Amino acid sequence: MAQRSLLTRALWFVVVGWWATPAVVNVAWLLCATVVGAPLGVKLINLVPTVLTLKEPRSLGDPDAAAGQRSLAVRILYFVFVGWWLGWLWANVASFLAVTIVGLPLAIPMFDRLPLVTSLYRFDG
Repeated sequence: MAQRSLLTRALWFVVVGWWATPAVVNVAWLLCATVVGAPLGVKLINLVPTVLTLKEPRSLGDPDAAAGQRSLAVRILYFVFVGWWLGWLWANVASFLAVTIVGLPLAIPMFDRLPLVTSLYRFDG
């Protein structure tokens, strides 16, 4: 699937992405606080770049890109010991930067990298 146009993604960000992303991040972390909700929480975290700017994961358009991901066992161990707290910190810094005009150019790439920081999921393949 091809990426949406820059204009479409920018309009989405202005109308929906700026407020929906923090909501998705907070719901995801609440889900991650439970054993039952953690898998759904991590999936929501991995979708943050899409919620923010409608950015599509490269793996949807290129099945070979998905093959380069780290194993699920490594990703689970990383999430349990590092990702849950580092991702939470990363997301909050990005959220703070996103509400400032000066910080916005840094916040968007930070949100794009949130899946990697949290669960070693490479959103861009």
